[in-house]
Amino acid sequence: MFDPNNFFNSFFVIPILNALIVLYKLLEAVKIPGAFGFALILLTVLIRLILNPLTATQLRSTQKLSRLKPEIDRLTEKYKNDKGRLHQEQLKLYQQAGINPAAGCLPLLVQMPILIALYNLFFQILNNGNLAVVTEGINKVVYLPFLKISSLDLTFLGLNLAHKPSEWQKLGWWLLLVPIVTGLLQYWQTKMMTPKNASLASSRSAGEAARSASTGQVPKKEEDMGTMMQKQMSLMMPLMIGYFGYIFPLGLSLYWNTFTVFGIIQQYQLSKEKEVENGKNRQS
Repeated sequence: MFDPNNFFNSFFVIPILNALIVLYKLLEAVKIPGAFGFALILLTVLIRLILNPLTATQLRSTQKLSRLKPEIDRLTEKYKNDKGRLHQEQLKLYQQAGINPAAGCLPLLVQMPILIALYNLFFQILNNGNLAVVTEGINKVVYLPFLKISSLDLTFLGLNLAHKPSEWQKLGWWLLLVPIVTGLLQYWQTKMMTPKNASLASSRSAGEAARSASTGQVPKKEEDMGTMMQKQMSLMMPLMIGYFGYIFPLGLSLYWNTFTVFGIIQQYQLSKEKEVENGKNRQS
């Protein structure tokens, strides 16, 4: 099940699995009901905390780039027929602002294998359908004998984490609340991460319309491609994640919602830092 000869499994999935079983065993030892669910939450939070410096670097870089968007748009319009000069001017702008565009990509590249391994692990455990096979697979790859388990209890707060909301007709309509909550949390996080340049774009469009009216020209209806993509993503991403929450086991929604809530808290903290920084700049 967890092939140790597979590079990705041996370096990412199996170490994370061992950490999960350690947490599960500890919670079971102190008689915590729903030990696996809480172990899943704790492991997700632990990994998010470990990755927090990388995620914060990525988000700060994204925020800085979003603040430069009006200037980048101006340069794009000015040098639209000279790609070489446009590239030079953009690099000069990044240098003046103290921004390295690659700084936002590197942390993401480091995080992705870990996050994929985490998702892959939970999916294999929860979507297998045969707990005996899952237990046997886990026992083959745990690092120490005392980590071996005799069974795996997937009950959490009265729910079986292997059940899927798509089975609501058999299990109860209230399971449909899970993908709805999952989608709404993702929408909240997406909105928080979207650069607030809409008002600038609107005022610019209004100005163009006024100038066109005064000269008798037809106003341009072309919308900035970046703005269009942001609008689409703010709707498509939550819908997609909500659909995954509908067809996948409940445990995966528990993992994803924990992950998303942590991201919302982190985004809120960074927004507060930005407000404090802007306040200091205005005072100076």
